[in-house]
Amino acid sequence: VTLPQAVAAVSASNANVGGNYLSLGSQSVNVRGVGLLQTLGEMQNVLIAERNGVPVYLRDVADVHEGHQPRLGRVGIDHNDDAIEGIVLLGKYMKSLPTLEALRTKIRQLNQGLLPPGIRIRTVYDRTDLINLTTHTVRDVIISGLILITALLFLFLGDWRISLIAALAVPVSLLFAFAMMVITGQSANLISVGAIDFGILVDAAVIDLEHIHRALRTRPPDKPVFDVIAEAMAEASRPVLFSVAVILVAFIPLFTMTGVPGQVFAPMSYTYGYALIGGRMFALLFAPVLASYGAESARDRVDGTTRPVRWLREKYARVLPVVLERRRAVLVTAFVVLGSALLVIPFLGGEFMPKLEEGNLWIRATLPPDISSEESTQLANHLRALFLGYPEVTHVVSQMGRPDDGTDVATFNNIEFLVQLKPEGDWPGRISKPELIARMNARLARYPGVVFNFSQNIEDNVEEAMSGVKGENSLKLFGDDLDVLVEKSNEIRNVMASVRGIADLGVFPVTGQPDLLISIDRQASARYGLMAGDVNAAVQAAVGGLAATQILQGDRRFDFVLRYQPEFRETPEAIRNILLPTPSGGNVPMDQVADVLLRNGAFTIYRENGQRYIPVKFSVRGRDLAGTVEEVKTRLAREIRLPTGYHYEWAGEYESLRKEQRRLAVVIPVTMVIIVGLLYALFNSIRAAMVVTASLPFCITGGVLVLFLSGTPFSISAAVGFVSAMGVATLGSSVFLSGIRHSYHAGVPRDAAIRDGALAEMRPILLACLAAGAGLLPAAISHGIGAQAQQPLARVVVGAMITAPLAILFLIPVLASYWLMPPAGTALAEPSRKDR
Repeated sequence: VTLPQAVAAVSASNANVGGNYLSLGSQSVNVRGVGLLQTLGEMQNVLIAERNGVPVYLRDVADVHEGHQPRLGRVGIDHNDDAIEGIVLLGKYMKSLPTLEALRTKIRQLNQGLLPPGIRIRTVYDRTDLINLTTHTVRDVIISGLILITALLFLFLGDWRISLIAALAVPVSLLFAFAMMVITGQSANLISVGAIDFGILVDAAVIDLEHIHRALRTRPPDKPVFDVIAEAMAEASRPVLFSVAVILVAFIPLFTMTGVPGQVFAPMSYTYGYALIGGRMFALLFAPVLASYGAESARDRVDGTTRPVRWLREKYARVLPVVLERRRAVLVTAFVVLGSALLVIPFLGGEFMPKLEEGNLWIRATLPPDISSEESTQLANHLRALFLGYPEVTHVVSQMGRPDDGTDVATFNNIEFLVQLKPEGDWPGRISKPELIARMNARLARYPGVVFNFSQNIEDNVEEAMSGVKGENSLKLFGDDLDVLVEKSNEIRNVMASVRGIADLGVFPVTGQPDLLISIDRQASARYGLMAGDVNAAVQAAVGGLAATQILQGDRRFDFVLRYQPEFRETPEAIRNILLPTPSGGNVPMDQVADVLLRNGAFTIYRENGQRYIPVKFSVRGRDLAGTVEEVKTRLAREIRLPTGYHYEWAGEYESLRKEQRRLAVVIPVTMVIIVGLLYALFNSIRAAMVVTASLPFCITGGVLVLFLSGTPFSISAAVGFVSAMGVATLGSSVFLSGIRHSYHAGVPRDAAIRDGALAEMRPILLACLAAGAGLLPAAISHGIGAQAQQPLARVVVGAMITAPLAILFLIPVLASYWLMPPAGTALAEPSRKDR
């Protein structure tokens, strides 16, 4: 009896057939042939052959018993070395919290009687905890920002009614944004809500209410209140409306993001846009109505200014003439500040996104490629106990290998650990997370040949989606010859190891996997009448096992596998002695028709766009990503010589950052052209539009300087901060210049027009800028979980709102005196329609 006979017999003995139907009287009866194997006894009694009238059953030549498929991985949880893990994936466009709540309900139902006794489902990671922590951080930042903004409004306006009306712009804007998000099916998240500057939301209301406040204070007794409010709104609404358009246009770079950046920042763009529209609607429609209540007695109740505002106005009125007299000195000072900001830009460094603190560690251990399942399992258990020994750790989950469904390409040489941490405030010794990682790294250095990588749960998924490999960043070396790739990738690794900031460095192994090669001798096989397929079929069935059929038990299916017993296939010598049936009825040993040899072969072959490559993975710690990679690129260009046809590419966060920078280099100039066009439409004067445009770089220099002084690398989050700051600066510059032009067109001489317009608009400009900075000041200095994503944006806005009022109040009068006004003593003609 040969193995092919047994395979054919088992396959033919397990089937049902249909025999059409049979008419019995008036009935139609289906005809079925039932031949499915049901019990172990039936399987043992499968007939294989007949020799001289004696039947040969499967039980005569084989042991038939229930078995299991070889395990491809193992999960351990804390001190339990063997557990079953289920990972629930959130559907695309689904919302986290409702899904998680429904999942918890289902788990409770399973644990309350649906599962067999002794089995329970325990949740080891739930994103709800992170969402709640970040929500708490955002709530604290929002409340602190609102308190600062309200206090600032009252400090500058001195009227609790006007201050309260302006502060109402924030909840109204948010309610409008939330309503639009519900209508469009979007959900709130950390960045979309936490990155909103509530000071910017009140700016429009502040500008409008300031004009109303000023008009009511000077209202003639015989002039109706509604007429006064309408005139004040007519004066203020035009620059406010255009400022909304400018900010929304400035968000074009965010709306056009794709890939991972688009998934992260596009929701923020929409939410911010909705909130801005809601704030402007409040400023134009509701604020004037609310301000009209009690306006009849406004002249008697309000003196117009508070003590801080009077002090600032007196100082400004004293300094402004000096500024106009020494215009060149002011311009030189402004350009020195701008030049300083430009000089520090190369030293900022860059990263794709700031690291969001998740309160956990995701540690990956990459072992030698030929490690066995048993050895890898033992190491996973040992490392899990090591991590549990740290007092900062609450529990540890280890994942060795891959799941049985084959959805991952990892093998036994890959172990991943989810290390859940206590809140940092409960850590003994008050050490930081980088210090904890450094301590772990020091202890893990005792395991030679094992490369460790530290990340976080969500961060690791995002990084793998961007880089395509299991690492934060990677260099992909492309070429045809695996040996050359291995040699050059090791050279690259050695160069990268000497660069400051490079951590978790390792080359993904592609060779070193021992293979038992069964090379067929075609001439020898032909002498016995055997084809290559006959030899390969024997190798597959005898050594690997062949599923001859499937056994059905209800809705479940199980493979019926035929395979040689271990003693006949576990060594190369045993495999050489496997007998192959020949067409003549004889048998020939395997080593007569094939060479059975142990050789080192490929472990994994990575391919991209039809080309082989080897990834060199790395992380960056203690230094900015862009600066580190730029140094690596310089070193590689100087020290590595690649053969013809070989090249390397960058993948991961660095490549995503560069891709976004290349895209922004095209989108931002287009956006600036649109903004200049909007400013021209606002002023109906190209000179006025250029004055505002020229002031914007000086306004946002503070953001660059704050990034440099705080050691914050430039990132996409910081770019969003510059967009927000530019919108506030455009609003302030437009309103300020409109006030000067209003005085000028009223027939006032040049210096007087600049002075009157500047003094009239000083308070709303200062209030708008300071409110924008105060709204994000708590986020700029917060260190709670979730604040990391907001900090670059907040620090840029806070810094820019320091230089923006200085540039508006001192630089725009100088630029206006050059570009808009005739020299002193020149007769003023009636302004043309275009100048108006």
